[in-house]
Amino acid sequence: MGALPEPMDNITKNNGVISAFGIPQMQKLFEEQKKHLDYFFSNVEYGQLQLFTQVLMDAKGVIFFTGVGKSGFVAQKITQTFVSTGTKAVFLSPTDALHGDIGIVGPNDVLVLFSKSGTTEELLRLVPCARAKGAYLVAVTSLRNSQLSNVCDMHVYLPVDRELCPFDLAPVTSTAIQMLFGDTVAIALMQAKNLTREQFALNHPAGRIGKRLIFRVQDVMKKHDELPLCKENDLIMDQLMELTSKGCGCLLVVDEECHLIGTFTDGDLRRALKSIREGVFKLTVGEMCNR
Repeated sequence: MGALPEPMDNITKNNGVISAFGIPQMQKLFEEQKKHLDYFFSNVEYGQLQLFTQVLMDAKGVIFFTGVGKSGFVAQKITQTFVSTGTKAVFLSPTDALHGDIGIVGPNDVLVLFSKSGTTEELLRLVPCARAKGAYLVAVTSLRNSQLSNVCDMHVYLPVDRELCPFDLAPVTSTAIQMLFGDTVAIALMQAKNLTREQFALNHPAGRIGKRLIFRVQDVMKKHDELPLCKENDLIMDQLMELTSKGCGCLLVVDEECHLIGTFTDGDLRRALKSIREGVFKLTVGEMCNR
């Protein structure tokens, strides 16, 4: 592993230009971003968000999300949030849609199109194709009047005063607002559907909650031939393969009726080897097991 770089007393050198950028500058940036987010919360129309949520709630088909560039990545993430919280959703690539994937869209579906400017060419080309399939179209933009909002059935306006980028170009505030909007609506739908912890766990079988609520002991326990079983009269020498091959780290010593008598672990074997050396291999499991 490489060593950490030497501290430069908050001085950064870029292309020969020395500029200071320390904790105060970092704090100022985060405070500016908070100010931009506060602008959104102060100006967003919650009635509009509720109507949008109701449209999705009433949808009889699938909810499709789409976007291009950064908005496309946000749409993909929101899609995953919807799916994981119990709402059927699919990300639709606008490019792929124009080359055949539009076939998956039907008259009972809702297509949500993310575009900060509302002028994204690929989305404008997609609109008539999706409309021909009978889908309900929702534009999500940060302009009150745009080409995209004018050709869709519904428009959700996400107010953005400016980007945090010093040039007001890089979409770092608008995408944060898009993500905030989409994920919050997903939770609103989750609550409206009264999704239970058990239902949520079914969507996360490999996660901590899923394992706690879905899997029972019998689902994960070793059974029958998977168990490292032996009898107390068996020689330890003869049971070394059983001890190591089952991945349990021990032998389960049982009687003729398969009732547990005791255990003999690989730790017990190491300690016996250290104390009596090769003599351990002349002993039976019953002589060394823990009862």
